[in-house]
Amino acid sequence: MGFFSYFQKRRMEMQETAEKLGLEFRNTDEYGQIAMMKDFQLFKKGYGKRISNILSVKRDFEQADIRVFDYKYVIGAGNSTRKIMQTVFYIHSKELNLPELLIKPEYFFHRIGEFFGMQDIDFEAFPIFSDQYLVQGPDEDLVKGALNEKVLHYFTVEKNWSVEGLNYLMIFYRHGKRIAPAEIEGFYKKGMEIFELFKKK
Repeated sequence: MGFFSYFQKRRMEMQETAEKLGLEFRNTDEYGQIAMMKDFQLFKKGYGKRISNILSVKRDFEQADIRVFDYKYVIGAGNSTRKIMQTVFYIHSKELNLPELLIKPEYFFHRIGEFFGMQDIDFEAFPIFSDQYLVQGPDEDLVKGALNEKVLHYFTVEKNWSVEGLNYLMIFYRHGKRIAPAEIEGFYKKGMEIFELFKKK
């Protein structure tokens, strides 16, 4: 399948998925959503940034604007450039009140970074979670307050995901992973599960 054929097929399948789920669909970021994302770590990386295949819904009873979309950016220069592509779940809701936080899978080079002073907020009562995830944020106490036991239990089981929070905003994704259209419904539901975990009580 050619380059354009793949993206045309994905666009059609994503549109069909949106219709199945009762969501709106837009092929391009015509309303400049990418500008709303500039404070998230994911959107500070690279260049050539592009959002596409946007599925969206507004849920008034939760004061929530929810979107699932594909995001692409480029890293490197010259002959060593690489495109990074993933699918992102985004929610803006007044029922969130998150400190600035980042949760992402922890790898060996992160442990080396910790040795040289890189931040990693650990949770002594949840050693498996702390081994699996790197947690960062400018206010450690607020981050620890936001990651309640339900959140920590959830991500102890659910591996290799990334979450970023900032006040009323949250994004959820698997770095470098485009979710297949057939799996979008499950990804959407997982994003809503995480939203429920982080909601103000």
